[in-house]
Amino acid sequence: MAVLGSGSAGNCTFVATDRVKVLIDAGLSKRETLRRLASIGETVESIRAILVTHEHSDHTGGLARLTSQYRIPVYITSLTQAALAPQTELPAVETIQAGNRFQLADLTIEPFTIPHDAADPVGFRLTSAGVRTAVVTDLGYIPENVKDYLRGCHCLIIEPYHD
Repeated sequence: MAVLGSGSAGNCTFVATDRVKVLIDAGLSKRETLRRLASIGETVESIRAILVTHEHSDHTGGLARLTSQYRIPVYITSLTQAALAPQTELPAVETIQAGNRFQLADLTIEPFTIPHDAADPVGFRLTSAGVRTAVVTDLGYIPENVKDYLRGCHCLIIEPYHD
């Protein structure tokens, strides 16, 4: 895992397993995303999915450019997709829902509801080869449902929201 960006200038986290590489959010510009991936020895061509936490521009600002040029599938809730800026075109979308886990190669992904002022914000718990990680952005407080998803994780990436 590598946090490529965190904060109001743009959010993006890189996650790799033995068989798949994904980004969580794409809030950096395409150019900056490519530069930061290169700084950790990675390329955008190896990315197999972008998981979106919510629609705010610091999480989705580079999404349309990355996905249109590189044809990367976007995993997003239907309410979050509907709340994206009208000009946001995504060539490949997989609709996800909090509470419904899904699989990408050897990575199990569990989206869960988080408190934030967005249409349908989610965090992600990720499991591969017995290692469990959670990524939660814009978290103002930690309610019980979030604690349940964070419990037992080997690694936590938490970005607080102004608190």
